[in-house]
Amino acid sequence: MIELQPATLLLQLAVGGLAFTWLTTRRREAGLGYGWLMRSVFGLMAAGGAWLGFATDPLALRDWTAAAAAAAAALALAMSVIRRRAGVSGQRERVERRSADIAAMTGIDREEQRFDRSLPEFPPVLDLIGPAVGLIGVVAGGLDAGDPAALAVARTVVGAFFLGAVTDAMLLGHWYLVQPGLARGPLLELVRWTGLLWLPELVVMLWPTGMASVLSGSIDDGYNGILGWFWAACVVTTAGLVILARAALRERFYSAVMAATGLLYLGILTGFGMDLVARMLLDAN
Repeated sequence: MIELQPATLLLQLAVGGLAFTWLTTRRREAGLGYGWLMRSVFGLMAAGGAWLGFATDPLALRDWTAAAAAAAAALALAMSVIRRRAGVSGQRERVERRSADIAAMTGIDREEQRFDRSLPEFPPVLDLIGPAVGLIGVVAGGLDAGDPAALAVARTVVGAFFLGAVTDAMLLGHWYLVQPGLARGPLLELVRWTGLLWLPELVVMLWPTGMASVLSGSIDDGYNGILGWFWAACVVTTAGLVILARAALRERFYSAVMAATGLLYLGILTGFGMDLVARMLLDAN
C-alpha cells in the first residue's frame, strides 16, 4: 500500500510549481508581478505542507525541507521586490521599443513604465533554491508513503512535476491578461512540458500494483468500476486538452492565448484527476 499524505501532496505542488516558475522567470520576459504571484502561492503551499506535517503526521526531513522551501521562496520574493526598479530585461526592452514606435508614428511621447538600467536585476537562479531543497522532502515523503519504495518515490516525484507544469501553464495563461504584449514562448514551453510529463505520469500510475488492476476489476473502487473509468477519461482528456492548447497557440490572434488558457484550466481538473483519483484508489487498497 502507498499512502496518500496531505502534507506530502502540498509539498509536491510547491516543488513542481516553483520549479516551473524558474523555467519562466529565467527567460526574462514575464513581468515581475508574475514571479511575485507564483512565489507567494507556492511558498504558502510549502509552508502549509510543513505546518500540516508537523501538526498531524510528523516526518522530520520532509517537514523541515518544506519549511526551508517556503523560506527560500520568501527570500526570492523579497529580493525581487527590492530590485523591482531594475525591471525585467525582456519586458523593459519591449516597453521601450513600443513607446518609441508610438512616438514615431504619432509624434506624441507616451508615458511609459520607467526602469533603472543601472541597478542589477533579480537573479532567476534564486527560484531554483526552493524546489531543489523541497525535492529532498518529496523523496522523503515518497519513501515514508509505503511499499514498494521505488514506486512510491516515482509517483511522488513525477506527480510533483506533472501537476506543477499544468498549474503553472494555466496561471501563466491568465497572466497574459495583465501583460498582453508577452510573447507566447513561455506559455508554449510550459504546455510542451505538460505534454512531455503526461507519459511518465501515466506510466507510474499503471506500474503494478496500479490502475490497470482497478480497470480489470482486481481492485474494487467501490463504485462498480466507475472511478476507474473516470480516471481513464481524465488520462485521455488531459492529453487531448494539451494537444488542443498547443494547436490554439499556433493561431496569430490574441484570443488564441485566452482559448489555450481555458483549455489549460480544464487540463488542471483532468490532470489532478489523473493523479489524485489514482492515488486515492490505490491508497484505499
